Amino acid sequence: MLLTRPSRVQAMCRHLLTIGVDQCLTGQLLVPYAVTSWRHVASVPPGESRQRGNDKGTPQNSETVLQEPSAQPEDGLQGGRRRRAWERSLSPLERISRLLPQDSLTEDVLHLRVIPQEEQSVQEGSLTPEAPATKPTGSFDSSEPWSAPSSAPSPREVPFKPGDLVLAEFRKKHRVEFSKMFSLSSEGKLESNWGLVHHRDIVGRLPGQVLRTSTGFKFLMRRPALDEFVLLMKRGPTISYPKDVNAMLMMMDVSEGDWVLETGSGSGAMTLFLSRAVGSRGRVVSFEVRSDHHGRAVRNFQRWRSAWEVAHGEEWPDNVAFINKDVSSAASDISELTFDSVALDMLNPQVALPVVHRHLKHGAVCAVYLANITQVVDLLEGVRLYQLPFFCEKVTEVMHRHWLVTPALKKDGSNAPRVPPAGVSQEGEPGSNGQEQPEDPSDQEEGLLETKVSRPIGTVPYVARPHHGHGSHTAFLVKLRKFLPA
Repeated sequence: MLLTRPSRVQAMCRHLLTIGVDQCLTGQLLVPYAVTSWRHVASVPPGESRQRGNDKGTPQNSETVLQEPSAQPEDGLQGGRRRRAWERSLSPLERISRLLPQDSLTEDVLHLRVIPQEEQSVQEGSLTPEAPATKPTGSFDSSEPWSAPSSAPSPREVPFKPGDLVLAEFRKKHRVEFSKMFSLSSEGKLESNWGLVHHRDIVGRLPGQVLRTSTGFKFLMRRPALDEFVLLMKRGPTISYPKDVNAMLMMMDVSEGDWVLETGSGSGAMTLFLSRAVGSRGRVVSFEVRSDHHGRAVRNFQRWRSAWEVAHGEEWPDNVAFINKDVSSAASDISELTFDSVALDMLNPQVALPVVHRHLKHGAVCAVYLANITQVVDLLEGVRLYQLPFFCEKVTEVMHRHWLVTPALKKDGSNAPRVPPAGVSQEGEPGSNGQEQPEDPSDQEEGLLETKVSRPIGTVPYVARPHHGHGSHTAFLVKLRKFLPA
């Protein structure tokens, strides 16, 4: 009952550290010595105890650990070095019990010493390659990403392996401050203005893991989707953006098993989406007139196929034929082929239409990707001049506008109060005591999705508005339908 007030316990620990280990070893029981120390500390101020300790040459830092020469260092500590800020400090009971002979300690004290050693010393975002200790059943650590209570990950969850594609993201205040895609290797490292992460610390972890960099910032590690890959991959010419590619796939009604002709491989963005759409039973024939663009498209396609095989354990279909030639002079290469749809991404598509339309099914669609409206006019004029069997169904421009939906905050970081209608009082509302709970400043700075339930549902006002950065124009999409003249 004496060791119940924290201030007294701290004072007793300071006194215990100053009088020396030799005097502590003379006691036979922990409680009699604690009573003696209690009586002495009650009359000695903390400052005087520290001064007496300094006269005897004892360390002034109260965090210094006094151990017997044969004692093993605590888990995670190297012998002789000081405790780091992120490592667990010793409790007052551990400090006192370590200075007494082991045979003089009661079973209750020994039991209390064993419990902290059995608990897992979890370091949030630890980048050590050692296997984590087993956590007690039913325990939950809010510093770690949530996981299912199963003992082993699902067979469908594949951890990162060397050769995997990884997308590292750092978010701050509802926006992405840093995003980088890279391939994992055994000796590589990710460097950024927010710190360093070694590749060896990512290997073996599941996608979606949040790791801390060398400077303490939180990075989200995950595998990139196909639309993210085409935006971050190395490119030569400007790519066809995913929002436009998806609209073109809907125009052409591409399905598994189709044969599609593409002119203008570029960096391979459109080719990858077509390859996924046609599947293993389909085929994509892609023409590119420039050799440097042709080589870039092939390398990007092979890089995605290799990463897919590492991540999924199965091969991406090798269903694309890259041809480095002008489609206007490639009639002999496709003379015996008939395509379900055609995708044109070139400066003057009206030049390729006289060759392409012969190999397109009747009633099928030719989708054209054009950057300027003047190119659309030239395309339609070419169709009229050459009297090609196409009619324009529609010309589309795809626009996306991103919105910000987030709880309203004050300048000090606390939640803004919900203003009731006139004449309605919020005094009886559950959970509203007139004091706002400020959010963790680290969460505001790093912007990670760490939900902390501090107020009842429906009591937090939200802000919903479009993002300031409006998406710019990318392309016009022209849908041409081939018909059979009467």
